[in-house]
Amino acid sequence: MRDRLLILGLTAALACAAAGAVAQGLPAADAPRAVSPVPAAAAPAPASTPDSATAQAAAPPSAPAAAPSAALPHDLSPWGMFMAADVVVKAVMVGLAFASVVTWTIWLVKALELFRARRRAVFATRLLREAADLASAAAMVAAHRTRRGAVADLVRAAMVEDARSADLPAEGTKERVAIALSRIEARAGREAARGTGLLATIGSTAPFVGLFGTVWGIMNSFIGISQAKTTNLAVVAPGIAEALLATAIGLVAAIPAVIVYNVFARSVAGYRALLSDASAEVLSHVSRDIDRRTLARGAPLPVALRAVAGGQAQGPH
Repeated sequence: MRDRLLILGLTAALACAAAGAVAQGLPAADAPRAVSPVPAAAAPAPASTPDSATAQAAAPPSAPAAAPSAALPHDLSPWGMFMAADVVVKAVMVGLAFASVVTWTIWLVKALELFRARRRAVFATRLLREAADLASAAAMVAAHRTRRGAVADLVRAAMVEDARSADLPAEGTKERVAIALSRIEARAGREAARGTGLLATIGSTAPFVGLFGTVWGIMNSFIGISQAKTTNLAVVAPGIAEALLATAIGLVAAIPAVIVYNVFARSVAGYRALLSDASAEVLSHVSRDIDRRTLARGAPLPVALRAVAGGQAQGPH
């Protein structure tokens, strides 16, 4: 009896264990399931009407967001850049343009003046070489277009000094005539070089004046960059172009001034050499006239002149 009850108990325990294992392995049929919410249906788009389509077509396009804040000058011609430049840059450009006009005016005036003076000096020097004495040389110079000029002044000054020193020793007369001629040469040289100093000044200072205008214009360009808060080249280019125009005008004024100054310096040096030749011819005439007067008066001659006179006296009879 006990054995049967024990077997029944073991059988019941095994059945319960098997039922629990089956219950744990299978999903529960009555467990509640999570219900996902169903999304609401999208509202249908309103149908487009003819009025709305016409309004959309007539609407203006939106302005670009990156439009520059200030209007930029589009005229980059020299005149347009000059008109758009700063007041200081304009003043620099006007001053350099005036300096250029002065340079070309001096070139025209001095070229004509030196040409006429050089031609008169060459012709008058040739007349002095052809003359027999100082009086005939003065008459020949006064009879032609050379009656005005530095060489005519040399001849007149020599005649005046010779006349004043007629009763004085010959050596003192020659020295006084030489001093008078040297002063006339110096005055003629100064008159020929008048105006060339201004060319030297323009040639040496015009590039730096233009550079000042350039620096001022570039400074204004950087100030415009800081105010516009942009590094776009279109903002900087007009101001830099205006500044560089000032430098270009400075070079246009300086380069011709330097070239013309060098040309005139050589021309004035050549003119002074011609005056020196004419002065030497005048001194030669003065010396010969003094010696002729000395021979005519029967005064004692220098050793060289006595030798020449003695040689002529002992010539073949």
